[in-house]
Amino acid sequence: MNWLIHDYREDDLAAVVHLIDSTAGLGQESVFSLAECIAALTSRQPAVVAVHDGVPIGAALAQVAGAGERAWVMRIAIAPAWRGRGLPSALLRELERRLVDARVRRIAYVLPEEELLGEGLRNAGYERRPAAAYFEKTEPAAGSAAGSLEELGGRVLGGDLWEQVAGMTAEKDLIERRIVLPLAEPERAARHGVRPPRAITLFGPPGTGKTTFARAIASRLGWPFVELLPSRLADEGNLAAALRSAFTRIGELERVLVFIDEVEEIAPVRGEAGQGGGGGVGGGMHAMHGVTNELLKLIPGFRERDGRLLVCATNSVRSIDPAFLRTGRFDYVIPIGTPDPAARAAIWSRYAPALGRTDVDVTALVEASERFSPADIEHAARLAAQTAFERDDAEAGASTADYLDAIAASRPTVTTAMVEAFRADIGSHARL
Repeated sequence: MNWLIHDYREDDLAAVVHLIDSTAGLGQESVFSLAECIAALTSRQPAVVAVHDGVPIGAALAQVAGAGERAWVMRIAIAPAWRGRGLPSALLRELERRLVDARVRRIAYVLPEEELLGEGLRNAGYERRPAAAYFEKTEPAAGSAAGSLEELGGRVLGGDLWEQVAGMTAEKDLIERRIVLPLAEPERAARHGVRPPRAITLFGPPGTGKTTFARAIASRLGWPFVELLPSRLADEGNLAAALRSAFTRIGELERVLVFIDEVEEIAPVRGEAGQGGGGGVGGGMHAMHGVTNELLKLIPGFRERDGRLLVCATNSVRSIDPAFLRTGRFDYVIPIGTPDPAARAAIWSRYAPALGRTDVDVTALVEASERFSPADIEHAARLAAQTAFERDDAEAGASTADYLDAIAASRPTVTTAMVEAFRADIGSHARL
């Protein structure tokens, strides 16, 4: 397998239409017309697209009927060079998963057949059409997996979050190679003796995009995203038991990315939790030790199954119990730092020039925003836009001066001391 499958996006329309149209005479016919397929795509009916080196090579689309009880698979179109490689089955599986997530129970596929219709139908005014071979698949009742995902507060994210991560090229490249590709192409990984990762930790100063990366990975893979919030789980009265219950429900999902932010709250260095008055999510040192131990027991079971990834994030990797992060539990411990100049330029370019304005000096903004996190840049850009809005002069959009004033008025989240600590943590904790 040498492709990546993602949810259909608007900019895929031309390529998908070409695939449908150009393969109609290659044994990939459909009882649905090209116009009906286009109508389904433009109305955001479920569809998935396979790409290789950024080029669409296959697509599968469906039409959900009525109240959503049944869906019709309208078309699976494969570029000729990719036939016979298992791509149709992979696309159908991905499409079925989207339909099951939407609580569709009956999935029908109508294929053309070369049987003639009866003479009586012609006499009744019918035009000759190929007869149909009708295939239908009944999924299990939508209670288990779909219900578990809903109970966990999980959801399938949009398919474009990876592309929205501006800059951070080195981090994206590392995560693409180490995390995304082995999970997206498990057969290729197995052929080279690579075991796809099951658990990773992202660490770095606050606001540098760890949560954004976790969501983007789920989007890139097309997997449901479930965030476990320790504070919310603690509301159930017993955090260790709540964690165990959550992982049991997670086990009912076929594929999932589980995200735990500020994981140091539930896996602190043992001997430190709860000091100074028994604080912390677990309510004291003994309780927190129990939570840490419970999580340590849950991770091996989570790792046993394919189609799942645990992503933990922390602002203070040195505060996490070393036993928690050891090799065998976590495959990679990846630093996510503040954007370098190239990344800051990419992020600023998302906000400036605004509204077609071409005189904004992005280089000046990059130089003035050293140590700014992506969140800091977004905040400063919003301040500059507000200034332009309140001024409301003839030229729309914020000027370079507006952005520089906003940068000067903003305090970077990341201090020099944080940067120095982060660099030290890379040397002592990173595992790439």
